[in-house]
Amino acid sequence: MIEQNTRKGIFLMIATTIVFAIQDGISRHLAGEYNVMMVVMIRYWFFAAFVIAISARKAGGLKAAAATNQPFLQAFRGILLAAEICVAVLSFTLLGLVESHAIFACYPLLVAALSGPILGEKVGWRRWAAIGTGFIGILIILEPGVTVFAIEALIPLASALMFAVYGLLTRYVSRQDSAATSFFWTGITGAIFMTAVGIWFWEAMAPTDWIWMGFLCMTGALGHYLLIRAYEVAEASAVQPFAYLQMPFSSIIGILIFGDVLRENVALGAGLVVAAGLFTLFRARAKEKAEQINAVAAVPTNADAATPPSDAPRKSEGSP
Repeated sequence: MIEQNTRKGIFLMIATTIVFAIQDGISRHLAGEYNVMMVVMIRYWFFAAFVIAISARKAGGLKAAAATNQPFLQAFRGILLAAEICVAVLSFTLLGLVESHAIFACYPLLVAALSGPILGEKVGWRRWAAIGTGFIGILIILEPGVTVFAIEALIPLASALMFAVYGLLTRYVSRQDSAATSFFWTGITGAIFMTAVGIWFWEAMAPTDWIWMGFLCMTGALGHYLLIRAYEVAEASAVQPFAYLQMPFSSIIGILIFGDVLRENVALGAGLVVAAGLFTLFRARAKEKAEQINAVAAVPTNADAATPPSDAPRKSEGSP
């Protein structure tokens, strides 16, 4: 069993966000020069190879990783994530990294809002208040009625919604399938889907951009490896809040390299969205801990099991 180390897990999560921010920057560059579908397709080829290599090393190999009683749901998850990545990369090219990530940061709020109808979970009034606050932040970013509304601003919102549904479906399938199985289906079905779609948009790529494509694929593999390690050495609830650091890291790349501008309303709205998202994570963690405490308290100890309740009939010393 891997020893738990929260500090190491946090460090790995921060490293993950830096690598994924670099991946976003490279994706924006390549998608600005070539069709988004082709860029994501090549990225998925490498990701699928990475998934196969990881799965083959696990106990039971590829056969165990692919085993599932819900193949259609697993396949839909993989296709949904591939489509979400295409939408996100398109958003990077149209809106830039700053605004795209500011809006996309609302996905934990969408997860909380949809966890009731999809998973049957109860969402309390505090989390609904946080969800409302977060969407006020989204409105501040979008500024409807203040300036001419850009329809492109809905693209990262659609990406956030798709990723939220993907996350909820991942939690749903985890009731029967292992994380290794979900990881396998995510990579393989995504690669098959992107090949079927992206191959029609193939175009010649400059030699220097093939180098960037290589870096893009390596950041994807490295980022997922660091993410897996982070969740191995620390509790998800402890490291998950640090995933928000991808937004400022990506924004720095957008500002310094691509000339993105951080407008005041975007900074204010993003602050509200992140604060609301962190609060929902805090409430979810508190609820999880309370459930664990209640579960432990409900298990009788040896002494409790051996002692009859006070109202139970007691045997007399002479009874058989």
